[in-house]
Amino acid sequence: MLNRLALKIGLLFLGFIILIESVLFLTLYITFVNERVDEVMTNLLARGNTHSEVLAGSFEPATLEHVALMESASDFIVIITDAAGNELIHSDSIEPEMNAVLEHTDFDEIVHEGEIVEERWNEKEFIATDSPVTIDGEHRGHVFMFAGTNQIQQMVSHLRNQFLAAGLMALGLTIITIFLLSRFITLPLIRMKKATEQLKSGNNKVKLNIERNDELGELAFAITTLSSDLDRLRNERNEFLADIAHELRTPLTYIKGYADIASRPTASDEEKAQYITIIREETAHLTELIRQLFELAQLDHNQFEIQKEEFSLNVLFQSVVALVRPAFDEKKIELSIRCDPAIIAFIDPERFQQVLLNILDNARKHSPEGTRVTLAGGGDEQRTWIRVSDEGEGIPEKDIPFIFERLYRVDKSRSRQFGGSGLGLAIAKEIVESHDGQITLESEQGQGTTVRIELKRGESDEESSVD
Repeated sequence: MLNRLALKIGLLFLGFIILIESVLFLTLYITFVNERVDEVMTNLLARGNTHSEVLAGSFEPATLEHVALMESASDFIVIITDAAGNELIHSDSIEPEMNAVLEHTDFDEIVHEGEIVEERWNEKEFIATDSPVTIDGEHRGHVFMFAGTNQIQQMVSHLRNQFLAAGLMALGLTIITIFLLSRFITLPLIRMKKATEQLKSGNNKVKLNIERNDELGELAFAITTLSSDLDRLRNERNEFLADIAHELRTPLTYIKGYADIASRPTASDEEKAQYITIIREETAHLTELIRQLFELAQLDHNQFEIQKEEFSLNVLFQSVVALVRPAFDEKKIELSIRCDPAIIAFIDPERFQQVLLNILDNARKHSPEGTRVTLAGGGDEQRTWIRVSDEGEGIPEKDIPFIFERLYRVDKSRSRQFGGSGLGLAIAKEIVESHDGQITLESEQGQGTTVRIELKRGESDEESSVD
């Protein structure tokens, strides 16, 4: 229960909000109480000042009695003294705390506006104010006003109860709100968790709400994309394994079949020699297929080291052409080089030789006799490019986007005729991309095909691995 994300988020929010609300409520409560207490004391002082003004106009016994009579009917107590502090009249019985206030009053110090002489409402039974009586500049007496603190304490208690009730109500609303918000926030995450569990169980077709424009929407989009990619990869893997099984089964079938025939006692020496030749061809084809599969496995597991260096494109082209020239001459295809000897590329020469051999081998297989294949190179300060162009049969437009995929062949029925495995261009693409380069293909049926490689200029003596 405590491990649920919604509960954790809710408790975290609740803790912070309760802390904030407590500080705000406490500050508001203290401020409100102080304002109300100040208001009571200000009113008490104003009442005393009013009596002082009346007595300043007529400091007579009748006036004194009138003031005392007025306050005897109120909740306040008035004590009037002369200038020396001697009591002249009072409205109610005098309590010991009142005498203590009178005893601690300095009657020689006159504050014409009056003052609060006892304000400790939470410690004493009374609060008190002193309003001096001055007639024509002569100090004649004092009006002391007293108010019981029980009224203030009742008011404060009432305010405290109100704030406590409001706080409990706010806390309840906060808990409900946080619960709903945490559920609202975590609901998409819960759905994403279920989606990832489906991916884990093998169901790669999950759909999430990707219409949100926040981080959760981006995460949902990423999971949906991952689902589609996993589904596509699973299909590609199944197709790849099926194609590999087919590619391996075919030469093994030939090898076994012709070996059985050659081992028959009735087979002549000429037939045996013919069958052994076929077995050798199929064995070579099978060896090449396994070699290419091993290279792809190295590329996939980042074990295919690339050791770059500054190398002349023209020298690379000459070495590659020297290797493939006999096969091109046998098919009567012209192979030409166009490259400035000054062009330098930052590459792994051995790996790029393999790239060009794979591309040229495809160009030879799909070019008729009497045509031309051109290997060209060039570059500028930022990039180096390599282009292989042929005048062959071309590739249908619908097949061009998939031409660099593993085991993809435009015409599967003719793959045995041309001896291709569908892995050469895939390996070439991986090697080019490991050089931070890009390989593209343009083709038109009946007009030929052009493969273009672009590489960035770089520093020498750098070693990297395939990512």
